[in-house]
Amino acid sequence: MSRSNDVRILDPDRLLCEWRWLCPQSVTIVDRNPYGDLFLRDQSGSVHMLDVGSGELTLVAGSVSEFDVLSALPEKREEWFAEADAKDAAKRGLVPDPKQCIAFDIPLAFAESANASPYIADIYDQLGFLGDLHRQLATLPDGSKVELVIKPKKNSL
Repeated sequence: MSRSNDVRILDPDRLLCEWRWLCPQSVTIVDRNPYGDLFLRDQSGSVHMLDVGSGELTLVAGSVSEFDVLSALPEKREEWFAEADAKDAAKRGLVPDPKQCIAFDIPLAFAESANASPYIADIYDQLGFLGDLHRQLATLPDGSKVELVIKPKKNSL
């Protein structure tokens, strides 16, 4: 299966501004999945997966050509692109356009996300929110109790 062409319209600096704590290097977006996870090529040519649900950046291929070969494998299509889940979501009308993704009303970082409901979100808003959330959670031990308080960002004029 070929890579998604819609990534060319996405602004990597804007998508990753709240993820620079985890991904400080310069990268190019190679692909994405319907849930907003990004596949990023670094300056050495390696491809990493930014899993926005778990807040992890993982090396998945040594090159874009290796990524292309691996991403054609059915098991990698399921692991990386969640194709079965995406098909189920599409049957329920959840089909994101190139600047959207499928999000959850309870972030997957929380144990309560087992009861989460999916919806269509702006990819920039969603990745910004999740990057900030994961940055704040990164130093806490698993299972920590947290209180989610959402405040509007102050304009930096």
